[in-house]
Amino acid sequence: MQRVVTGHDANGRACFVSEDVAEPQPIPTGDANFLLLWTTETVPADNNDPVDGRERDVGTTLKGGSAFRIVDMLPGGESPFHRTNSIDYGIVLEGEVELELEDGRKTTVGRHGVIVQRGTNHLWRNTTDKPCRIAFILIEAPAYLHEGKPLDEAKPEQVDERYGDARIP
Repeated sequence: MQRVVTGHDANGRACFVSEDVAEPQPIPTGDANFLLLWTTETVPADNNDPVDGRERDVGTTLKGGSAFRIVDMLPGGESPFHRTNSIDYGIVLEGEVELELEDGRKTTVGRHGVIVQRGTNHLWRNTTDKPCRIAFILIEAPAYLHEGKPLDEAKPEQVDERYGDARIP
């Protein structure tokens, strides 16, 4: 994946800050590869923040901020059921992925399909023999309130012991 980052020079004019190429890296569960492209420490984002957004320590989401990553769900790969306090935009770039909700309902999202995940308990599953590449943008949001009470967050790294203490790329 090619990543081009822009910013401003000493005269306030647009400039290229960096350009690099990187590949998604395996996560501890072995069922997917992740590549963090950018994060923001706050929402709304601060375009005056000089930090390379890839360098922040982030789990699945970044408390108070946002995270943008590429996920390659490998054939047969499956995430644990999880819920994050975020709104997530997922764009399937290649392949297809099955999305299952906690009540057992499922749908398949194919190439160029878009998922808007609104703090629901769900899992991802690749039922095909080809990798599925998804771009995810996760933006912190308050927990969903059910009958006035927030539903508990359960990030994958909190519910799946295979993650251990590993950093989520």
